[in-house]
Amino acid sequence: MIESLLIANRGEIARRILRTARRLNIRTVAVHSDVDAAMPFVREADEAICIGTAAAADSYLRQDRILEAARRTGAQAIHPGYGFLSENAAFAEAVVAAGLVWVGAPPASIRAMGLKDAAKARMIAAGVPVTPGYLGEDQHPARLQAEADAIGYPMLIKAVAGGGGKGMRHVDAPADFAEALQSCRREAAAAFGDDRVLIEKYILSPRHIEVQVFGDTHGQVVHLFERDCSLQRRHQKVIEEAPAPGMDEATRAAVCDAAVRAAKAVDYVGAGTIEFIADGSEGLRADRIWFMEMNTRLQVEHPVTEMITGEDLVEWQLRVASGEPLPKTQDQLAIRGWAMEARLYAENPSSGFLPSIGPLDRLRFPAGVRVDSGVEEGGAVTPHYDPMIAKLIVHGAARAEAAQRLAAAAAGTQVWPVRTNAAFVARAAAHPDFVAGRVDTGFIARHAEALIPPAEPGPTIVAAAAAAILPPVTDDPWTALRGFRANAAPADQVAVEVAGRLHRTVPAALEGAEPVGGVLFVRGEAWPFGPPRVGQLGGGASEGDGALLAPMPGRVIAVLVASGQTVTRGQRLLVLEAMKMEQALVAPFDGIVAELKVVEGAQVTEGMVLARVAPGEA
Repeated sequence: MIESLLIANRGEIARRILRTARRLNIRTVAVHSDVDAAMPFVREADEAICIGTAAAADSYLRQDRILEAARRTGAQAIHPGYGFLSENAAFAEAVVAAGLVWVGAPPASIRAMGLKDAAKARMIAAGVPVTPGYLGEDQHPARLQAEADAIGYPMLIKAVAGGGGKGMRHVDAPADFAEALQSCRREAAAAFGDDRVLIEKYILSPRHIEVQVFGDTHGQVVHLFERDCSLQRRHQKVIEEAPAPGMDEATRAAVCDAAVRAAKAVDYVGAGTIEFIADGSEGLRADRIWFMEMNTRLQVEHPVTEMITGEDLVEWQLRVASGEPLPKTQDQLAIRGWAMEARLYAENPSSGFLPSIGPLDRLRFPAGVRVDSGVEEGGAVTPHYDPMIAKLIVHGAARAEAAQRLAAAAAGTQVWPVRTNAAFVARAAAHPDFVAGRVDTGFIARHAEALIPPAEPGPTIVAAAAAAILPPVTDDPWTALRGFRANAAPADQVAVEVAGRLHRTVPAALEGAEPVGGVLFVRGEAWPFGPPRVGQLGGGASEGDGALLAPMPGRVIAVLVASGQTVTRGQRLLVLEAMKMEQALVAPFDGIVAELKVVEGAQVTEGMVLARVAPGEA
């Protein structure tokens, strides 16, 4: 077994690997950027080394500094986690060349599956069904447009080197193709250093099914069953579950066998995921499930597979990298119960899911839930990295039980002053269609109105807040009879208690609401009812004076207009990027660009005036 391990990642990912390594008595080394020096993963490792500044390109992506850190600390192996360098074949080769153990897929397998067009060609040769599309070398925009027109709309543009929802655009009509292509290529170049794309037919009622596979150096490959990751927003997974709802044994066998064939086709070793797209319009059927891509690493959602199989997949990785055979054979693996995972993001659903940053004055999770998190109360969410705060993972004997537990876990989560999607997740997990298993990738868009919490508190929230700040109740009979009506049923109310003192009552519909330090937490929502914090308000376009304010800290990645240019209402003027997310700022009305205060590449702060549109014509 490996004796010392350097973890070339950060946050929740590093803590997840640390947990297993500690149980196996493996000495651990963390590498970190300067802004991450106080993060929990740094403190929890046996040794830690700073390898650069905040930007990932100056720290977590610096292969030379990571290898030097391994040399200095005497680490025997490097685990890249998931993300950053985990699917970088050149880095894997450099690790091996340095005489270290690479806890990941073989470089040849990474290369074989790293480019979506080549991977699909290989899968076709292996007899694995693939989605109809264009995989050609000709990348001229006119050729791509022609291929898209021939395939038919709706369709997807996908970065050849893409993954994790980055470098992907859904196009509904020919007129939208050119702009979507340009945006996709820009994002792909920034994220992967490769702006090549492929074209795919967009599947109606699509289900995202993926299969966990594992291979060892002794020629064995097994699957650990499937996961359903269909609940997505903008191609980013929100809720994942295992097994997949509606999957019968015959279809499961066909899909999982295809996944094993795919892994064997590239001589796979270690943890990997074969991703499929399914047409769920008539339920899950083997002849309507197609290969999309392979992720040659451990996935963010691997805990749901661990929950239904009882296996520690990071331990499997470490044992396989040490040269051991797989811990179990295929016939020793079985599904037990149902598991679900939700990603808790630092974002505000009621403002278009804009990222939220700041201190974590309060960060509490309910008991009885597995929480994989990279931050802790008293820390902060910064604009430098992924906005995920934690993963909430639950298990139940059946799907309905797991869904109920997930909804309760999200509803019982308390975060402040950073805004999160906890209430959004709670509503999604409790939605009747979700509970019934009627899920596909369009679920969130279809039910957005019911899922997105209101931007302002409703009457019952205001009542609860008022009750919390009013004087405590007394034994005065006139106070006790407040709301009394002859011959009427008693009011359906619940007491609100603050700091151990009983206060006035509020509707029982808010049972479980908990006021803390001036903030009312209820069903995953957080409502302040004291003086607002400085810097709490977001920015945006102002209809009144035409000012465009930065809605979040970030970098200007595109300036699409010039000063003095005539613009129309809704026209894109600037594009910001922060926390792996693009945000376009548009003209609030017809007019001219009176001021343009930023250039491409500029770093901006929240609320900063970026441009101003004035009525009139140039």
